[in-house]
Amino acid sequence: MASDFTKEESNKSLVQASFDRWKSGSGGPFELLAPDVEWTIVGSSPLAKTYKSKKEFIDEVIDPFNARMSKPLVPTIRGIYADGDTVIILFDAEATVRDGKPYRNTYTWYFQIRDAKVIKAIAFFDNRDFDELWDRVSPKP
Repeated sequence: MASDFTKEESNKSLVQASFDRWKSGSGGPFELLAPDVEWTIVGSSPLAKTYKSKKEFIDEVIDPFNARMSKPLVPTIRGIYADGDTVIILFDAEATVRDGKPYRNTYTWYFQIRDAKVIKAIAFFDNRDFDELWDRVSPKP
């Protein structure tokens, strides 16, 4: 259907633009999150669970993660796909941790989008590398 294709392309472009802003340091995909987004981290990490709001996710995961970095995470998209109201992003990301070591991981995020806002997200990544960073470096005081 033409309308589904148009919506898929629109959602894909919306997410691509947010990743472009993230890569350039002028924004990012978290600005697309609805206030009541459900963000699920899959896996065995202590942080793996479903966060029930943008604020909870940012406060418990993103802000403490960023506080561990001396240079911010920069994404490199491998592929971005749209199917219905879902956009799937496969990307690598790397940053420099405050202890001078690099952090690198590969992520797959599934964004369910409604009215140009992410209402549900599911995130897959290497929990072991993430947890090792989380335990090794504390966020800035």
